Amino acid sequence: MVFGVLKDIKEGENRVICTPVEVASIVAAGHTVLAQRDCGVGSGFSNEKYEAAGAEIVDTMEEMYARCDFLAKVKELFPCEYDLLREDQLVYCCIHPAGHPEEVDAILKSKCIALTAEDSHRYGSPNCEAAGKQGALFGLESMLTINGGKGKFVGGFAGAPGMNVLILGGGVVGQGALSVLYALGAKVTVMDINAGVLRMLSDRYNQKIDTMFCTKEAIAALLPQTDMVINCVKWPKERTDFLIDKEMLKTMEKGSVLVDISNDDPGAIESSHETHHDDPRYVVNGVVHYCVSNIPGAVAHSTSVALAAETLPLLLNIMNNGLTEACVRDGFIRRSLTAYKGYLTHEETSAIQNKPWIRPEDILGIADRKLDFAPPATTTKSNNFIKL
Repeated sequence: MVFGVLKDIKEGENRVICTPVEVASIVAAGHTVLAQRDCGVGSGFSNEKYEAAGAEIVDTMEEMYARCDFLAKVKELFPCEYDLLREDQLVYCCIHPAGHPEEVDAILKSKCIALTAEDSHRYGSPNCEAAGKQGALFGLESMLTINGGKGKFVGGFAGAPGMNVLILGGGVVGQGALSVLYALGAKVTVMDINAGVLRMLSDRYNQKIDTMFCTKEAIAALLPQTDMVINCVKWPKERTDFLIDKEMLKTMEKGSVLVDISNDDPGAIESSHETHHDDPRYVVNGVVHYCVSNIPGAVAHSTSVALAAETLPLLLNIMNNGLTEACVRDGFIRRSLTAYKGYLTHEETSAIQNKPWIRPEDILGIADRKLDFAPPATTTKSNNFIKL
């Protein structure tokens, strides 16, 4: 199979889906690798290192799409790529399909085979851990007086108290933020809707953090005493309400900080909208907002190394065994299948965009086989089925 490592083109994005180490493994498995010129430069990997690993350097995105059977990158597809997609071509990236109807339409029109990376990670994406940890640090940067924040130091000084931080969501992202803020001395409260997660975190930190069940009313009660909020909640896209609305922000002190790591659209924070690394902050009702959508791109070397290492077995499973067999062996690949040769295979996207869909196991003809289990990627359900 001819596999291609695309250069990401999202603003402020420097990560790469495969480093030269993974390229060497793919070549050793008998496949051909094309790497788009400078695909790894932003992460610290030169074209020469990719060549030494066995890749052919290709100058243009157009040639990559024309020659590769299987293409991968970190972030979503952009309009300039839509017409380059080919029938039966495999594409793996963070599609975020439910929130990107035009991207989904282009994928379906092309009849390519698309997998959304964010649903494919069995143990949680390294990007989530990185987003939580680096998002916490960007929140502390936003708290600085020189950036419009109230100027509190995270752990305090002698005679001056530290920060009160509220983390919404105790998953991989929230746990990453918590590990950084706790280590630096912040007083942290974690909210979640899973009592088991709250109990686990309380025990992990020897009852030295506060935990609360996550409701809008509980958040409202804490906001007047909160210096920084970090949102790590994956908000169901069909919901039209908010955990924090604009009026609630008025109860916080001026210069408080809100970091929206989840950055869904729509999301849990009414006042949130996507920003980029070159202009990351804005103020709503006195609260400094940090809403960069690709936080891990700021630590591109480390995130690329971690992401590429975790993604390699998935890529090799598909290349060595074919997509159908890979979906039998790995339920997380199966649930990440977004479109298959013109058919939508992603349940959440079907529900949100009112598009008919078909289950991956049905379109692939493997429903009667013993399949590796994976839980649904979201709780969103759709009965709008395609009947073959």
